[in-house]
Amino acid sequence: MRATIKYYKINIFRILLSVFVFCSLHVQFINAQHTNNSQSIENNEYTESLEVKVTKEEFNVGKEIIGHIIDSHEWHILTYGHTHVSIPLPVILFDNGKIVIFWSSKFHHGHDSYKGYKLITEGEYKGKIVRIDENGVINPDLPLDMSITKIVFAILISMVLICWIFISVARTYTKRKGKAPKGLQSFLEPIILFIRNDIAKPAIGEKKYEKFMPYLLTLFFFIFLNNLLGLVPFFPGGANVTGNIAVTGVLALFTLIITLFSGNKNYWVHIINAPGVPWWLKFPIPLMPIVEIMGLVTKPFVLMVRLFANITAGHIIVLGFVSLIFIFGNINPALGYGVSVLSVAFAIFMGLLELLVALIQAYVFTLLSALYFGMATEEHH
Repeated sequence: MRATIKYYKINIFRILLSVFVFCSLHVQFINAQHTNNSQSIENNEYTESLEVKVTKEEFNVGKEIIGHIIDSHEWHILTYGHTHVSIPLPVILFDNGKIVIFWSSKFHHGHDSYKGYKLITEGEYKGKIVRIDENGVINPDLPLDMSITKIVFAILISMVLICWIFISVARTYTKRKGKAPKGLQSFLEPIILFIRNDIAKPAIGEKKYEKFMPYLLTLFFFIFLNNLLGLVPFFPGGANVTGNIAVTGVLALFTLIITLFSGNKNYWVHIINAPGVPWWLKFPIPLMPIVEIMGLVTKPFVLMVRLFANITAGHIIVLGFVSLIFIFGNINPALGYGVSVLSVAFAIFMGLLELLVALIQAYVFTLLSALYFGMATEEHH
């Protein structure tokens, strides 16, 4: 066990780099949206007194749920009446050879423009930062948006937590040589041993598993930690990191790159010229090589979609149960109070189920990655 921790400590800078690249490669694939208005004011132009009346906006379930699970340029905390409490995040734009940096609070939730830029909340450019002229006309040439969004900020938080946890554990093992694990050590040691003994060794092999251990450990704890943080409804939790397909795509891409660069001669021979396959499936039309190459792309695609779909589906179900309170409350306040008991009960049940899913999805992603590495490094028998 001490050898594993020591090996992990030696590779801590690789861990930092890996998680940082997870963050850096996250480009805005998912639209940002902020939907928190609870009332709308409309002018009644057909009354003699031109009376202004306040009407209650109908609760839009789909709009609210999507607004909670997608990325945004600010971290919304709560809404009290017409007051929005949120954490502004830095907007970083590359436009015509210049870098423009300012806080997202300058947009005032998409209502105002700043320095000729505006965050669009509706229509074709919804969720994107665009250039506008003095008349409010949108320039179709969009600036390159490399802003620190809610998802990116959440990744940075998890990166700091992972590094702090494992650096402190590694230091504790150094100070307590030969002693029984204590505190955080006793919690992490069974997990690390499980990944080593039940995932890495059986899937990759006794002689080759060690060089993949830093990546597998980072992968497991990154996914597991962000799955748990995504279940916490308040800051610094609540960000749908592993339910963002851009993030899961980058994780799957890392697995694919490591697999391709780790592949030995035997691995590539089985892909290009699989032994034991009839010649007419390989020549003159290379059907089997095409199928094998498609498999190289399909495997990381499955990794990406499985994690994204399971985590996002869990969040949608929980938010759906909570939304039932407001749906029935709009019909009748008494119905809202009555349904709230069942909605909260089912939401708690789904939350407990998601705790299990958080662990299972981290395990499955790590296990499949280890299996791909094992197939790439397996020797000819």
